[in-house]
Amino acid sequence: MTSPTVGVLALQGDVREHAAALEAAGARAVPVRRPAELAAVDGLVLPGGESTTIGKLLGVFGLEDPLREAVAAGLPVYGSCAGMILLADRVEGAADGQRTVGGMDMTVRRNAFGRQVDSFEADLEVAGVSDQDGGAPVRTVFIRAPWVEEAGPRVEVLARIPLRAVDGSPVGTGAGKIVAARQGRLLATAFHPEITGDPRVHALFVRMVAAG
Repeated sequence: MTSPTVGVLALQGDVREHAAALEAAGARAVPVRRPAELAAVDGLVLPGGESTTIGKLLGVFGLEDPLREAVAAGLPVYGSCAGMILLADRVEGAADGQRTVGGMDMTVRRNAFGRQVDSFEADLEVAGVSDQDGGAPVRTVFIRAPWVEEAGPRVEVLARIPLRAVDGSPVGTGAGKIVAARQGRLLATAFHPEITGDPRVHALFVRMVAAG
């Protein structure tokens, strides 16, 4: 079977780390900065970063409308952290004039867990991921992360925040919030799987891409 070609939006964020995770999951990873590069991929990863900045850069590089059209046409897309915000139809706490690519019937809250100093790690059961390879939970890293305030009926919830972080400290107001979801060929996580060395989230996405 030919490996699918999966692009990584290379405007900001952990581009190299996402590419490495995709390669480990069996895909051919390429950077995407131009509309022609977007048109040549089988799927796309939207990495973390600052969602308002990435949104502006999409316009600068002429990618905003082509990406929105590609999502509407069924391109498989995975968004992590800021990428989750970009895939949401609605954003709580949006900056003035902030626009998203959309496609997922959900409301996402920006910077929901607080500032950089409030970053934390948690072991999560992620449907379609942690039930692979013996059922090991997924170590997740949250850095100024969003969460899903509300998900529509077409959105499949894949993971919620547990009551406690890995170090045993209570997560607090985030407990029970949705932090991973899927709608059709779109996948979104509030956390950063690309920095943990566990490629299973990316493997799920590569399977989605390969499914055609």
